[in-house]
Amino acid sequence: MGTKFKLSMTIISVIIGFMLAIQFQTVKKPKVRDTRDMWDLREDLVKEQELQSKLLEEIRSNEDRISKYETKIKDSKEQALKETLKELKVEAGQTNITGPGILIRIAPLNEAVLIGQNVSEVSPVLLKRLVNELNMYGAKQISIDGERLINTTVIRDINGETKINGHSIKQYPFEIKVIAEDMNAANKLYNRIQVSPAIDEFVVDNLKVSISKPKKEVTLPAYDDSIIIQNMVPVK
Repeated sequence: MGTKFKLSMTIISVIIGFMLAIQFQTVKKPKVRDTRDMWDLREDLVKEQELQSKLLEEIRSNEDRISKYETKIKDSKEQALKETLKELKVEAGQTNITGPGILIRIAPLNEAVLIGQNVSEVSPVLLKRLVNELNMYGAKQISIDGERLINTTVIRDINGETKINGHSIKQYPFEIKVIAEDMNAANKLYNRIQVSPAIDEFVVDNLKVSISKPKKEVTLPAYDDSIIIQNMVPVK
């Protein structure tokens, strides 16, 4: 009985000591003051909430897909695989897609043309920032100048030319087509992108950005090149 009592007291003493050590470290650690203003904090909070919402939506979508796949595979393995392959091709951008969205037209500023100012090629930095804004505001699929954007798309400058997936943007005007989840999402996307700082930055390069009102049907072309998959091998 004495040995058990001593062992119990030892364990309790270790736990209390561990808790006191944690409390001491917590008190000892100085608080770092957040120097951001209220608007910065609100903007960061909105971005985090939107990101969390997108992640939860993706989780729900994947869970639904797994559930449907498990149900279908009991009835027909071949049909389940065909439908899954079709869904994956749509998500990978390998099929034409139509849905509610907006059209963005980029052209030289009339004022710049009239006074003879040089209008250079659109900057890949500006395009990437605009694409990031569109994705943040709810874009589901995007194409630029007829080139479908997929997960592996690269927008960069090569020998003075702005290229998307190897496609050169050489002529104005060109169109950016954007599809959202539904008309409600398309309306939100339209309202948000109109006041985006990314739009104003095109004016510095003598470019004008025109945004159409949300449309019920916007059609994007399929990604017509082969997709190279690295670091992946079939399981035997």
